[in-house]
Amino acid sequence: MSDLAWLTVPELGRLLRTRKVSCVELARHFLDRLERLGPAYNAVVTVLREAALSEARLRDGELASGKDRGPLHGLPYGAKDLLAVEGAPTTWGAQPYRNQMLQGDATVVRRLRQAGAVLCAKLAMVELAGGMGYNQAFASFTGPGRSPWDPARWSGGSSSGSGAAVGAGLVPFAIGSETWGSIQYPATFCGVSGLRPTYGRVSRHGAMALSWTMDKLGPLARTVEDCGTVLAAIAGPDPADPSALGSTFRYQASWKPRKRYRVGILKGTLEKTQPEVRRNFEEALRVLREFADIEEGLELPDFPYEAMAAMVIDAEAGSAFEPLFESGRITELTAPEDRIGGYAGQVVLAKDYIRALRLRRPAAAALDRLLAEVDAVAAPTLPTVAWPIDAAFDKVYPDYSGGANLSGAANLCGVPGVFLMNGTGEGGLPTGLQLTGRALGEPALLAIGHRYQQRTKFHRLRPPGL
Repeated sequence: MSDLAWLTVPELGRLLRTRKVSCVELARHFLDRLERLGPAYNAVVTVLREAALSEARLRDGELASGKDRGPLHGLPYGAKDLLAVEGAPTTWGAQPYRNQMLQGDATVVRRLRQAGAVLCAKLAMVELAGGMGYNQAFASFTGPGRSPWDPARWSGGSSSGSGAAVGAGLVPFAIGSETWGSIQYPATFCGVSGLRPTYGRVSRHGAMALSWTMDKLGPLARTVEDCGTVLAAIAGPDPADPSALGSTFRYQASWKPRKRYRVGILKGTLEKTQPEVRRNFEEALRVLREFADIEEGLELPDFPYEAMAAMVIDAEAGSAFEPLFESGRITELTAPEDRIGGYAGQVVLAKDYIRALRLRRPAAAALDRLLAEVDAVAAPTLPTVAWPIDAAFDKVYPDYSGGANLSGAANLCGVPGVFLMNGTGEGGLPTGLQLTGRALGEPALLAIGHRYQQRTKFHRLRPPGL
């Protein structure tokens, strides 16, 4: 049974369908791990044992009667605690909302239930998804998220619990969110696969709003294939979310791949990266060359992407959390800098916000022209391994601030990214490979990532002691 924690979605599905394990047995196994190991990583807010077991019994009954809801039928999962779940607290990782009970399920939760998945836990997160400008790992009432690879290292934010729970084998997959790096960081620091979908690909109805025009929900899982399978279950139009795209998404790892893909590299990609990060990226390129042509020397269009993204988040978070400021409960947040950092959003000038929105359109068009030249742009996911939990972020690895960085541009413009482990570096900690593509370009990114994982075994590595 201990090996169940490290199996992929298809592997677990085969066990269920051949009756080698039941949905209830699978749920109990992961519920036990969530309760026993979750506290070590500050990964869990609420374990939903009774509800999960009840749902697992229903799933067993359906399989027995010949009803199979698809590849996620009977599989346990966890949800970042900014997603509403009927009958459970939805804390947003923040003390002022610790007892918040919201009515109804988020669309993502409802769709996963329809797909047969079994929700086992609400998972920890950085308070208010990091929108108040946190600068330390301790910015959550659940404590600092800890990486399964070394509990003295951060699991990444703001989807800290989602990354740690998958990385420690507490759930086969989890739902996280990204506004700017919040799936990217946990995927890297916890050595798992992550997918940031195109903006609007997944409905955000029932999810906490940090930035209405930048928030995205996506999966963290064992493999890229798992991420694609989950995305197929949660993507699609939703009348309850006007920003949700009208298109659906299908995923099949068995699609006949193209003979050759085109993968681009930005100029300066490897500047200011740890030596092991550089080494592992160069080795990843060697693997990618087996099925892709590498085009080096691409240049990011000359727009202030990161400054624009910061302006949009400040203004929209300032509006979203205005009641928290007006009530004075902002002082109840855990991180001292969060109690004052959000005030910047309260004084953003309308003309500055509008200027950022106006410039965003030509900036997105320029980025799209760049991404149209290739199927994916590859880079190290982050320039370093996971950060120590007891150090301020702006003091960590000052010599390794990273080279050409697509994260700000990609999140501002709403384009997808895939993140996967590509080796280990300092202290045996994971390093990552990221693939960024055009809007709605998930199929190519998933195909490239899947072929990479077919040729490597990093997604099969377990953290020490687990």
